[in-house]
Amino acid sequence: MKAYIFPGQGAQFSGMGLNLFESSPLAKDLFNQANNILGFSITDIMFEGSVDDLKQTKVTQPAIFLHSVILAKTLGDDFKPEMVAGHSLGEFSALVANGALSFDAALELVSQRAQAMQKACELQPSTMAAILSLEDSLVEEICENTPGIVVAANYNCPGQLVISGEIEAINLACETAKEKGARMAMVLPVGGAFHSPLMEPAREQLAAAIENTSFEKPSCPIYQNVTASAVIDPTEIKKNLMAQLTAPVKWTQTIQQMIADGGTEFIELGPGKVLQGLMRKIDRSVTTSGMS
Repeated sequence: MKAYIFPGQGAQFSGMGLNLFESSPLAKDLFNQANNILGFSITDIMFEGSVDDLKQTKVTQPAIFLHSVILAKTLGDDFKPEMVAGHSLGEFSALVANGALSFDAALELVSQRAQAMQKACELQPSTMAAILSLEDSLVEEICENTPGIVVAANYNCPGQLVISGEIEAINLACETAKEKGARMAMVLPVGGAFHSPLMEPAREQLAAAIENTSFEKPSCPIYQNVTASAVIDPTEIKKNLMAQLTAPVKWTQTIQQMIADGGTEFIELGPGKVLQGLMRKIDRSVTTSGMS
């Protein structure tokens, strides 16, 4: 089975999407629609902005979403996913790809998600850190035994787990991880503690927006971050999407389940090659490629 996977925050780069805009009338039309929906010219920032400009949360998330979704739409009849998944933000791209969400509705949600997360970050200083070369269970144990709020947030691939929480708790957990033999325990340059309890204000705000958005039955299953299992029912999709901001991204488990369910060819759509790299660390037996 052919699976399409969609990247999340961090995959952005200056000039992203410009070749699509210049080469495809459909892409140009969708980018212009996006400018109108967002109320500012995101294309100017994507095509000509600096790396710092693209780091603004209100820009980063819709920019990655637009690059991924518009790329998928320009594939026309060649785009026939049999299963989809997205890493964090990428889940919204995946839901447009399988028809559960319209382009306009999903972009509205992504924009609201970005703004809600930015507000939550401003309420309490927080961060994330990557822990390499430790068993997931050991990292989870370190989080449980560290004072303050710190949780496992992104199960990216075997030996790579990102933790999320209060700054002091993250620093303490990193020190312990190094003592336990981690090859690296590095604080990441992010705005806050995504996929942790500290995102609860954002979750509440986004949940209300999701509740008021129409979801259709998708053309193929989406494997969602929260459950790492195939979902078709729109009500269940909405419930899982509401839980996503405070729950961990079970990416390793998601890919393993997709392979167990028959996934043999995985194609990353969107900026960068992050997910292709993770795929090779999760299971080298499947075909992995990308389009950006």
